[in-house]
Amino acid sequence: MKILITGGTGFIGNHLCRKLLNDGHQIICLDNNFTGSINNIKDMLNNPNFEFIEHDIINPIYLEVEQIYHLACPASPKAYQYDSIKTIKTNVLGTLNVLGLSKKNNCRMLLTSTSEVYGDPLISPQIEEYWGNVNPIGIRSCYDEGKRLAETLTMEYYKNNNVDVRIARIFNTYGPNMDKDDGRVVSNFINQSLENKDITIYGEGKQTRSFCYVDDTVDGLIKLMNQVETIGPVNIGNPYEITIKELAILLLEMIETKSKIIYQDLPNDDPMKRKPCIEKAKKYLKWEPKVTLLEGLEKTINYFRNLYNCIK
Repeated sequence: MKILITGGTGFIGNHLCRKLLNDGHQIICLDNNFTGSINNIKDMLNNPNFEFIEHDIINPIYLEVEQIYHLACPASPKAYQYDSIKTIKTNVLGTLNVLGLSKKNNCRMLLTSTSEVYGDPLISPQIEEYWGNVNPIGIRSCYDEGKRLAETLTMEYYKNNNVDVRIARIFNTYGPNMDKDDGRVVSNFINQSLENKDITIYGEGKQTRSFCYVDDTVDGLIKLMNQVETIGPVNIGNPYEITIKELAILLLEMIETKSKIIYQDLPNDDPMKRKPCIEKAKKYLKWEPKVTLLEGLEKTINYFRNLYNCIK
């Protein structure tokens, strides 16, 4: 198939491009490289079935494709808060443009939404029917509410225009090709440890996250796209829950380092719980994560260690 991936040079996007390309598809990778990097796709650029288009999806574009994975949007707080209005435009105008393109091509579109639509949840694990506890004017709202509106737009195109859609709610994903400086907790902790800098925990470190290795996330997205039992939303994440402090201690055990843990004030609206219910993914997609946290962290540490040695 001829498949468009918006946000294709980003962290999850480049892994998705590579997997679909290896599966024999023609891939159009579209990105403005705001948080993505051309380095993430350089191994694919000479492949005749791969095409890169530098384009900002808030501006319309017409392409002839058979499937669309819509990943374009900064995903780390540091990145999406850098230009919050642009983040909102990407989620709203960008999603409108992609839905319009899907309608013109009469093709299926998968929206990558986020666990952030649940805000600081009052229930755990988070089920897809939960409406969330989101601050609409908070520091994270450009992303949280932007993705919630992207879901609304997707469902309205489905209901009013019969556009074939799928919605994935992705939980914290990690792995090789993460941006070293994106501010996410896994990359932060690993690189602080490798550089013998203090590991920074915000608050007391009692907040929890559920980390899903990127290969598992990509597998879940492809399975959601290519099944016909549900349009979603479907949680794509690993239900193994760990506190931030436990993660820091684990990484200190895995990495030879002089780092120690220090504590800073907790940012506003930082969610205290993240744990997906994946019963729908198991039922409709026949999917669940395969890579354990220890296995995934080892692969991610090796990636950043090689990167660190190259820079050094």
